[in-house]
Amino acid sequence: MRIQPRPVLMFALLLAVCAAPARAQNPAPTQPAPGPAPTQPAPMPPAPNPAAETPPVYVVSFVEVGPSSAAKAAGILHRYAVFSRKEPGNMAIVALREHQRPGRFAIVEEWHDKAAHDAHVVAAKEVGDRLQPLLAAPIDSRICSALDVAPSAADSFPAAKGTVYVVTHVDVIPTHKDATVALIEALVAASRKEPGNLRFDALRQDDRANHMFLIEAWRDRTARNAHVGADATKEFRAKESPFAGALYDERLYEVVR
Repeated sequence: MRIQPRPVLMFALLLAVCAAPARAQNPAPTQPAPGPAPTQPAPMPPAPNPAAETPPVYVVSFVEVGPSSAAKAAGILHRYAVFSRKEPGNMAIVALREHQRPGRFAIVEEWHDKAAHDAHVVAAKEVGDRLQPLLAAPIDSRICSALDVAPSAADSFPAAKGTVYVVTHVDVIPTHKDATVALIEALVAASRKEPGNLRFDALRQDDRANHMFLIEAWRDRTARNAHVGADATKEFRAKESPFAGALYDERLYEVVR
């Protein structure tokens, strides 16, 4: 008896026969020959930090002329401050006259960076030449960096009528400079919170790390007098005194107009 193939089996065989040519026409892709691994691009260097590379430059200058030349010197310094504000890179400047000492002045300047200050030095020479015949002593300028400058006040100096400025030169024994910095930072933080304080910053002289300056601005004499008796002020004076390398040089000023 002859056995007939089942339909399902015949259908499967037909699929196998049809699929074979298709596989022959589409061979498996060949792998490329191994070669050298592609080189990875070098990592990008970190972006420079402009604030770290171009710190502001501060200058504190003291000018002393004969009493009879005080009015003329005040006019020269006032114009100097006005013109300096217009120079590229100037962030702030104020010309000050010492209370009850009309022939003694101070100038506090802030420049964007060293390049801006260096360019300004050329322009400032003319002012120095004009002051030269009036001077009772050479101009004393100190180049400084920020020790503790409030960002909110960094680009302005209060100039309202009645504003009292105080510029203090703190000179300590070099071995105590770091301890003094900590004392100054505590004083600055406390003083900024006092009623009537308009600005309270600390600077450090670049070539003498043990020389610091306190730059204060107060709404009026009453506010400044209250600061003298504040607990934070008295504590600072008591702790700084044993470190002092010279007398505590504190001078009161008003804005030159």
